[in-house]
Amino acid sequence: MSHGLFISFEGIEGSGKSTQLNLLRDWLTEQGREVVSVREPGSTPIGNRIRGLLLDPSATEMCEHTEMLLFAAARAQLVRQVIRPALARGAMVLCDRYLHSSIAYQGWARSLGRERVIRVNAEATDGLLPDQVLLIDVPVPVAMERARKRAGLDRIEQEDLTFHEAVRRGYLAEHAWDPSRIQLIDGDRDQNSVLLEIIERLDNALSSPEA
Repeated sequence: MSHGLFISFEGIEGSGKSTQLNLLRDWLTEQGREVVSVREPGSTPIGNRIRGLLLDPSATEMCEHTEMLLFAAARAQLVRQVIRPALARGAMVLCDRYLHSSIAYQGWARSLGRERVIRVNAEATDGLLPDQVLLIDVPVPVAMERARKRAGLDRIEQEDLTFHEAVRRGYLAEHAWDPSRIQLIDGDRDQNSVLLEIIERLDNALSSPEA
């Protein structure tokens, strides 16, 4: 195989995207595929250090521009150290958040504008985009109830409902602009139903001889 398949999972906090990534990873592994799962920010030693700073609840003075650039820096390391090498050897890469998180969170909810975020990340990603984006969509009150059941909310999870509503609107706008790449999945259902829909949505990509 000359190259692998790159799939990112997106959604607001508490959407269930991480759970679905893990379920899909396990299913693909059972099918005999090589799967590399990563998360943003993180999954490299440098990225994990940046993650600690970005999500630290005490980092209340962090401005939106710093936040955008730190996410981009962690992404640049992840692309070059993990994602591109995995794709080059034909592996499937499942990424918990990627470029569209920055567009939704910093571009929309932090009001930096999607074009600015895209310009910054064009260099960070070296132009690498996911083959498919799985946007797990859940109403904000439902997602926040899920998130608050977890111990210790991070800096971004602690934002108010208005912020998370803006993030969701950003995601839905991105889906409307690029529906062929960004698959909208109803995440307000039981986990198995969501997984089955994801597998069905990915059927063509997974059955491709290049995948």
